[in-house]
Amino acid sequence: MVPYSYLDRQFADVEQYLAAIRQVVEAGDFTLGQPVREFEERFATLCGLPHAVGVGSGTDAIIMSLEMLGIGKGDEVITAPNTFIATVGAIVATGARPVFVDIDQEFNIRVDAIEAALTPRTKAIVPVHWGGTPADMFAIMDIATHHHLAVVEDAAQAILASINEKPVGSWGDAVAFSLHPLKNLNVWGDGGVIMTQSAEFAEKLRLHRNHGLTTRDDVEVFGRNSRLDSVQAAVGNVLIEQTEAITRQRIRNAGRYDAAFAQISDCIELPPRRAHVKQVYHLYLMMVEKRDELLRALNEDGIEAKVHYPIPLHLQKAAAALGYKAGDFPACERYCSKVLTLPVHQHLTEDEIDHVINAVVRFYRG
Repeated sequence: MVPYSYLDRQFADVEQYLAAIRQVVEAGDFTLGQPVREFEERFATLCGLPHAVGVGSGTDAIIMSLEMLGIGKGDEVITAPNTFIATVGAIVATGARPVFVDIDQEFNIRVDAIEAALTPRTKAIVPVHWGGTPADMFAIMDIATHHHLAVVEDAAQAILASINEKPVGSWGDAVAFSLHPLKNLNVWGDGGVIMTQSAEFAEKLRLHRNHGLTTRDDVEVFGRNSRLDSVQAAVGNVLIEQTEAITRQRIRNAGRYDAAFAQISDCIELPPRRAHVKQVYHLYLMMVEKRDELLRALNEDGIEAKVHYPIPLHLQKAAAALGYKAGDFPACERYCSKVLTLPVHQHLTEDEIDHVINAVVRFYRG
C-alpha cells in the first residue's frame, strides 16, 4: 500500500507531542497562551514575513483578511474555480459575490483573463497558490494596483513557496495559511495563520479574532471567536522545525516523478516547472489520458491516488445562483476531467515511489 495520508508515519513517535501538550495542560494556558505567541513568532521567521496571527482555520484566515480589508455585502471578489471550496466559501461568508476566472497551464488563475471579469463592484482578488505553485503575483499586483483592488493570497497549500526567492505572502495585503492535518506544516485539527507586512493590520486581526476584546471587560469592536488553539500551537511548535526538510523531500519526490513521466509525455501533461519558481508540492498534480481508468488501476494496485477535484466550483450545486454554466471556463473544466494527484509526501520510501512510477508507466506502455 502506498498511502496518500502519512499521518500515522509522521506521528508514530507521539511522545514528544504529548510532552508539549502536557506543558499546556499543566500551565492551564489554553487560550492565546505562550505556545501561540511562540508559534506566531517562529512561523513569521520561517516564512520571511514580519507579522503572523494565528486563527482558528485556514478558512477563517481568508474570511477575516477580507473583512478587515472592508470586503462585504454587494462587493465582488475574483478567484479561480478549481480551488477547494473553502476559498469560495470564505468569500461568500463575507457577504461578497465570488467571480470566477479560468486557469492557466500551471492550474492557477489566468492573469490575462482577470481584467475582463472586473466590474465596478470588484473589490478584491484572491489568487490561490494551487497545489503549492505560486500564482503570477507580479502580474496580479499590477492589475490590483491599477484598479485599486485588495489582494488576499490563498497560500493554504503553499508554505515556503516563492518566486525569485520572494516568499508567497510578500505581495498581497494579507496571506492565508492552513494548518489542516494534511498540509505540509500540520497540526492535530483545524488551525490557520494570517500574515501581513502591516503592523497595524496585524493588530486589527488580533483584536478581531478575540471578540474585539482589549481586556476581559472592554470590547472595542464586534469581533469573532477565531483563536489558534494553544494545544494545536504546541503541536505546531514541535513540527515547525521539520518544515524545511519536509519541503525539500517533497521537491525531491516530485522531481523523480517528473523525470520518469517525461518518457510518456504523450499521455501525461505536467504543469510548467519554471526555474525561478519554488513549488512545494502539497499536491503532485498532472493531467492524464484515461484518468478514471488509471485511477482505478492505481487504487487496485495499492496506490492511493486521488482527484483534486472532479467537479469545478462553478458547476457545483452550491454555485447555481451565480449563473455559470458548462463551457464558461474550458481550461478549468478540462483540468477537472483529467487531473490526477499522486502521493508525494515526505514519508514515501524509494521503493514506494518506484512502485508508483512503474504502475503509471505500465498502465500506458503495457
